[in-house]
Amino acid sequence: MRRLPSLFVSHGSPMMALEPSPARTFLAGLGADLPRPRAILVVSAHHDAAFAGVRASVTASPAPPTIHDFRGFPDELFAMRYPAPGDPALAERVIALVASQGLTVTADPKRGLDHGAWVPLSLIYPAADIPVVQLSIASNASPEWHYALGQALAPLRDEGVLIVGSGSITHNLRAYFTTRPPIDAPAPAWVSDFADWIADRLAADAIDDVLHAVERAPHGHDNHPTPDHILPLFVAMGAGMDADGLAAERLHDSVTYAVLAMDAYAFGSSKLASP
Repeated sequence: MRRLPSLFVSHGSPMMALEPSPARTFLAGLGADLPRPRAILVVSAHHDAAFAGVRASVTASPAPPTIHDFRGFPDELFAMRYPAPGDPALAERVIALVASQGLTVTADPKRGLDHGAWVPLSLIYPAADIPVVQLSIASNASPEWHYALGQALAPLRDEGVLIVGSGSITHNLRAYFTTRPPIDAPAPAWVSDFADWIADRLAADAIDDVLHAVERAPHGHDNHPTPDHILPLFVAMGAGMDADGLAAERLHDSVTYAVLAMDAYAFGSSKLASP
């Protein structure tokens, strides 16, 4: 079986499931550019095990429900469902891989898929016919811990599992609510400078710089006042590291609502389309 890349996607607002945007168009075409996986492992910024007092947890339900973990949106969005099957055996495989590296993940047989998982997947794989397992971040753990988590998961890429980190290259909701810009508003320099710095450092395989982007990049703290939406990037990087480096490929860059950079990356593969 062909080795799959790992991916990082910026999931933006839940309204991406309904509203036209360049990022939505990109995600809607991405599935056709990927070898079809047998299963998907999503690491979402909205599944944070730190709040449960553990380092990480993985969904183990055979039929994970769709979680509408937001409010104030149209009824049409709350009516959406992503009925992909789960994969308890994959959840057990994740636990075993992570344990072999001295890290701990617990199984959660009840949790479903939050919008960080189902919104982008509803565009990439709208048929919802590929099993999905969701792995948490742990915002009380370091960037290096998340990178090591990704490294532990890397063997899954040879087993037909697509690893997807789902967060956002920039994520400052306070800045959005202060001015409420329209969806197509251009990015201010403090947003674009940060996103371009990330792209430059990834292209140079400067892993330590990216892991500490909040401290080192221009306007790092402005773009990530909390770490949750950048942590999935570090997991995807760890999972995508090959003998020749990250081979980072910037698949997409656009901005929604001025402050949400919607960049997407592939790691470990320079050619996505299946032969």
